[in-house]
Amino acid sequence: MKILICEDEEIMLTALEFRLRKQGLEVVRAKDGKEALEIIQQEMPDLVIADILMPHITGLELIDFIRNKLKSDLPVIVISALEYDDVVLEAFQIGATDFIAKPFKPNELILRIRRIFQENKVLK
Repeated sequence: MKILICEDEEIMLTALEFRLRKQGLEVVRAKDGKEALEIIQQEMPDLVIADILMPHITGLELIDFIRNKLKSDLPVIVISALEYDDVVLEAFQIGATDFIAKPFKPNELILRIRRIFQENKVLK
């Protein structure tokens, strides 16, 4: 399974990549929303993990692009330190699959990823 992680904080990006690779998942990295869009269009990952606040293109704009321009149901987990209910609500309204607030435990993210893959019959 190929997972795209879109995160502008290098430490968080590296930590997530390490944990997901340890679980046997293929990981592609993007340091901003613009790079993420390019990767999605070229490689079409199985799941996207995106921070809400990123340079160039936000996580919300990324979801909007995936849902409305690509017409894709590609699962998207939004991560953010933001605790504003309206931003989280907007993320779900435009098509986020799940949301996880920073800080979070890596195992929680892994469980959410597995749940999404199981619901989509990607993992057995």
